[in-house]
Parts: sequence; C-alpha cells; structure tokens
Amino acid sequence: MRRPTLEAVAARAGVSRATASRVVNGSDTVHAQIRDAVLRAVDELGYVPNSAARSLVTRRTDSIGLVVSEPPAAEDPLFSVLVRAVGRELERAGKQVVLMLASSSAAYARIERYVAGGHVDGVILLSTHGADPLPAALARSHVPVVSYGRPVATVSLPYCDCDNVGGARAAARHLLERGRWRIAAIAGPPDMPAGRDRLAGYRDVLSAADRRSLVAMGDFTRESGAAAMRQLLLDGPDLDAVFAATDLMAIGALHTLRRMGRRVPDDVAVVGFDDIEEARYTDPALTSVRTPVAAVAEAIVQRLLGPDRFAEPTVLPADLIVRESS
Repeated sequence: MRRPTLEAVAARAGVSRATASRVVNGSDTVHAQIRDAVLRAVDELGYVPNSAARSLVTRRTDSIGLVVSEPPAAEDPLFSVLVRAVGRELERAGKQVVLMLASSSAAYARIERYVAGGHVDGVILLSTHGADPLPAALARSHVPVVSYGRPVATVSLPYCDCDNVGGARAAARHLLERGRWRIAAIAGPPDMPAGRDRLAGYRDVLSAADRRSLVAMGDFTRESGAAAMRQLLLDGPDLDAVFAATDLMAIGALHTLRRMGRRVPDDVAVVGFDDIEEARYTDPALTSVRTPVAAVAEAIVQRLLGPDRFAEPTVLPADLIVRESS
C-alpha cells in the first residue's frame, strides 16, 4: 500500500500543495480555517510529514539532547530514574530524547559540535564534577541549556535541583533529636556541588549544636562508603551515628558496620540521601532524604521549553523519609 502524499493531502483539503506544505511544516501564515482543513486531511489520510523538510521550515528538530558528562553516573540507580522521568516529560511535550554520553575529550568535542550544529532544540545537562569542560562549552552555545543540579560557580547556566543543604540539615537534626551525640558524615567529592552542599548542611547543624564534625570522604559509591565507614570507626570509635551523602555510600557503611559487629541502629544510626529504591530493602531499611526526581524533571523540561528559562534557579525541597536504620 502506497503512503499518502502531500499532493493527496492538498487535494483532500482543496488547497494548493504549497499551502498544504506550509501547514504541515508548522507555518503560522495560513488562515485558521484552511489550516484546520489541511490537518483534518492529514488525519484522515494518515499522512506522515517529512521531518527533514519540517526542520528546514521551522528551524526546529523537536529533539532535546540529554548530555551525561560522567559515564559512572550510569551506575547510580538515581540516574536511570532521572532519565525515565525526563523522557516522560519530554514525550508529553512532543519531544524526543537524544542521549549523549561524554566519556573522553573526543566525545566532548563531538557533543559540542553536534549541539552547535543545531541538531537539537535544547540540552539537559547532567554534570557533577567541577573539572568537566562541557558546562562552560554549552553555556557559550546559542542553544538553550538547563542543568540538572547546581553547576560549578564559574559557569552561568539555569538549573533545577533539590535542596541539598536543607536535606542534609534535616538528616543531621533528625539524628540529634534521636539522642545521638557523636554524629559523623561520609561526604562526597569536594569538586561536586551536591557533595559540598550536603556536607555544608551537616556541618551547619553540628556547629549550631556545638558538636564537633567527624568527616570521611567518599565518591558516591558503595565501595567508598564502606571504606569511609572503616576510617570513621578508627578515628572515632565512640561515634553513634553517620550521615552519608548518598544512599549508595550509606549501604556501603551498613556493610562495614555489620562486619565490624556494630548493630544498626542500636549502636550506630545511619541516614542516607536520595531515597533510591534499594534503600527500602536494606537490613534494616535505610532512613534517607528523598530527592524529588519526578518534580525536578518536570521543572527542568518546563524551564527548558518555557519562556522563563533564564529566571532564578528552581530548587525543590527534599524530604526526610524515616525508616528503621535511625
């Protein structure tokens, strides 16, 4: 069966081929009644417009680039949840996602050329490390860019994020309210804004309560959380609580505590951050700060496609979910 042609659409609507082409390609210069007649003909015939021709006329691709600048993020369960949430929001908006992974300097250059070449209408950037060159490169492009998470201070990009400082404060206050006296923290890398903010929130609360901080560094992975927990127990054997800047590090800490004979929460209470699905199934179930991924994804897409993409950052509250580990 032959596919319907643009000529057939024009004949069904009683207009010229040129008029049908303008309507199909999104031109706003056609009278509303004529446009409605053409669109009805498109529906009745099942005509599928040529996307390349439409892009030439509208200068739009209806594609959004989702750029992930650190491939290890793909190992984080929160990454897949975010990608699905962003994908759903873009689908509702009639856009398709072009996923781009930046794993080398050659990949960085290729992504920069692709975006600058007008192959996408906008970019959603997932970048966490301060040394990443992509935020600055994309900020110089003429394509709208919105960052998931606060970018480094030297790059000016609109962004949407959860309240990392406020969430960490809630975690530390919760541990104090539970009567914990010696509260340690497993922090993320200092060149990552989320890592710095979550550590700052923890320190704010301990300083206000006149308590001394005890910090070990991790890299947001289970392995680093396990290693940091061992170091914390050596540095502060009397500690009775730990706040980990991600659930993955908190899960690693639970493993170390179990191996070293510390009971959770009787001996040491543990709180994580992000509330990934796995947090509900640890033993004991992990108290965590919930990152509102769906709401952040919606805010990112609205900011990217709406008229206010250069407005103030969107920072959504992060709620503490209390479970058995604290």
